[in-house]
Amino acid sequence: MRASAIEFRLRMLINLSIILLGFWAPWVERGHPMSGFGAPISLLEWLALHLTRAGVVSFAVAAPLVLAIAAAIAGVGAVLRIWGTAYLGPATVHNLDMKSGMLTTSGPYRFMRNPLYLGLWCMVAAMSFLMPPSGALVAMVLITVFQLRLILGEEAFLGVRLGEPYLAYRRAVPRLIPRFRGAPPAAGQKPQWLRSVLSELTPLGVFVALAFCSWTYDNRLMIRAILIAFGLSLVTRALMLESKAAEPKQA
Repeated sequence: MRASAIEFRLRMLINLSIILLGFWAPWVERGHPMSGFGAPISLLEWLALHLTRAGVVSFAVAAPLVLAIAAAIAGVGAVLRIWGTAYLGPATVHNLDMKSGMLTTSGPYRFMRNPLYLGLWCMVAAMSFLMPPSGALVAMVLITVFQLRLILGEEAFLGVRLGEPYLAYRRAVPRLIPRFRGAPPAAGQKPQWLRSVLSELTPLGVFVALAFCSWTYDNRLMIRAILIAFGLSLVTRALMLESKAAEPKQA
């Protein structure tokens, strides 16, 4: 059940492949209402239509309600990713290999052990509202299984490398569901807010797309906004890596 070292190294590519598969949904017949890009219906529209047909609310209310839920999920994902990265450090978060430095118990790590994985799950869940319904279902099942595999693999790695301090931390702090009461005291790590925001532009872009571009009800526009944020995140991460590599030369 644990992810291998190769899976961890390729996690961004695997996550991206799952998201693209959800949007593409190749098993759906082209020209069918549930087809992929350019389809006349997305999960967002499908949910709004079914709420209307069930007589829960009118479509005029259902559509913005579903959008608000999607934006709220995206907001939670962006907060968790930025907050977690600020305390763990962008270099550690986006490293290709598992790292076992000092145990981080500040910020969100006081309340849950895996805010970054939960944040990514929320980000994909928010994007799934723009996918065809069957694509959204497949993407969410795959991303959930993969994130759990990564978590189990990382927990096993840290348990071996950090020993009893990490095992005690595991006993005190829940894996994914935050617990605020009885949280351990902060360890005093200083957050890197600017570097965190710059390295987590993708979840921020998903939130902006769903919260501010959704008023057009144009799925393509929202997808373009997300793609732009993803591209910018790759550029900023590359620049930060280049800057970090140049630091010893300037010393």
